[in-house]
Amino acid sequence: MSEQATGGNGNVKQRAAVWVFAVFVLGALLGSVSGYLFSERAHAEARKPALSDEARRAQKVALLTKDLNLTADQARQLDDAIRAAQIKFRAIREASQPQIEATRAEGREKVRAFLTPEQRPKYEAYLQKLDEERRRNGQP
Repeated sequence: MSEQATGGNGNVKQRAAVWVFAVFVLGALLGSVSGYLFSERAHAEARKPALSDEARRAQKVALLTKDLNLTADQARQLDDAIRAAQIKFRAIREASQPQIEATRAEGREKVRAFLTPEQRPKYEAYLQKLDEERRRNGQP
């Protein structure tokens, strides 16, 4: 083969390698940006404050009123039914809360029992973060 033919072929290989590299870099950048945007969106949802019972109820009533084309009287009845259920749910949660707390404490003690002295402070920090998050989300 002549040098010209080999040189031309080398030039094509070099250009192909540049394109492969460029596509790889662009794919990595696009993947990174997409991952960042997805995680930001997911974390933004988690940072939203929990809605009050009244706000949740109003949301449900508005949605169902629109979707089911409820009359004003039906919307009022729906609001009353949801309010009554929320009151019962709250009573059930409050009644079972001591049992939940006892079970949580028991589970935490079992974990503490097998942790080393070096691991316990990290576990306690984890629990503190977990408890803060639970309170922030309106959970007891």
